[in-house]
Amino acid sequence: MKTKYSAAALLFIVMALGAFTSCQDKTYEEITYKANVPVVMGFNEFRNAVVKKAPQGLANPGKIYFKDNFIFVNEYQEGIHVIDNANPEAPVFLNFITIPGNIDMAIKGNILYVDSYIDLVAIDITDPHNPLEVDRVENAFPNVVPPITDLDYPVYGLDFAKGVVVGWETREVTEVVHKENNGFGFGKVEYDNAGVPSIGQSEVRFNSSTTGIGGSMARFTLTNGYLYALHNNTLKLFNVNTTPGITTGNEVYLDREVETLFPYGNRLFMGTTTGMLVYDVSSPGSPTYISAFNHINSCDPVVIEGNLAYVTLRAGTQCNGFANQLDVIDISSITNPFLIKSYPMFNPYGLGIDNKILFICDGDAGLKIYDATDPMQIHMNQIAHYADIKTFDVIPVNGLLMMIGAGGLYQYDYTNPQAITLLSHIPVTAIKAP
Repeated sequence: MKTKYSAAALLFIVMALGAFTSCQDKTYEEITYKANVPVVMGFNEFRNAVVKKAPQGLANPGKIYFKDNFIFVNEYQEGIHVIDNANPEAPVFLNFITIPGNIDMAIKGNILYVDSYIDLVAIDITDPHNPLEVDRVENAFPNVVPPITDLDYPVYGLDFAKGVVVGWETREVTEVVHKENNGFGFGKVEYDNAGVPSIGQSEVRFNSSTTGIGGSMARFTLTNGYLYALHNNTLKLFNVNTTPGITTGNEVYLDREVETLFPYGNRLFMGTTTGMLVYDVSSPGSPTYISAFNHINSCDPVVIEGNLAYVTLRAGTQCNGFANQLDVIDISSITNPFLIKSYPMFNPYGLGIDNKILFICDGDAGLKIYDATDPMQIHMNQIAHYADIKTFDVIPVNGLLMMIGAGGLYQYDYTNPQAITLLSHIPVTAIKAP
């Protein structure tokens, strides 16, 4: 007796046999390799980690911020030193605020806004001796992770649902994979054309008036009640007019990797790896593009005074470029900025300008100070050069220069540009407690 099968049944049998044959053909193997394995902190522990501690010395200083005779110094990825600078000749450490993953900061009124890996945190500093967290926007900066030391190794076990990545361990891992696969190729950190890092399909990010003053390397800035923050190739907006009560605003997609923010009037100047962007923020909740000044790939902080923009270009692996120079750009026609002149530099980082006095942190070549009255002759009008300091960023304010570098925090009096004097120096690992 013959058994009859419908067309659908025959198709099912053929597919099942094919699947069985396919499974039989596949070969599995166990592989062991070195990988970057995330160190994870649970969300509850992470969101209770912002606390005041006793003063501690500078170890790995990062960005600086100045407000009402107080200096706030970032300890890279660790938190913020609060320093009473009423007497710049004898600054006093008040305390240290532990903030996991902190790099950037900005201040409006008595509120200090900081990044903490994936979150935006607001800290009340009405009493600088007793800072207190008062608000938090969870997951404001998705998928932020600390830098990976060795990008030659793949990433293994990254799962953002488990907690916040606060570090990496390089160790051997073992997994079973299909023989035809590399096993771990998907875990490599890759970068798109805008420089945005990703692992597989997951985008990641490697770590005046009522507002204070930040340096030229800042990725946070405040204007007209809004906090602007850079996250990969996006400008994120937060309405901070009421804190507690921060609300998340628009996101502005930027077609390039932006590194620094500098507000000037109702405009926001952005330093990118490929040029300077200018946005109108007269309607602070809706920034609009005005213009761009493009250059070859290079790191690019910018400061403004009057109708001139000063931009330092820095070469290096992170910057994907080879230029080390100072560009002076005419912005009198804001829709059509153009280059006036370029000056060669060693490896410049941050810079500052105050009343035509230009301060440039030229990396290992030290701090260079120029009279920039004539933008065509800046190189001929060097006022001072402190060559024995590895410099990072500066804030010049009314005759007081605050500079952060590998050697610590330096302060200079430049009220007489021809007789600049060092007021104080707080070296790394040193501390003067109250």
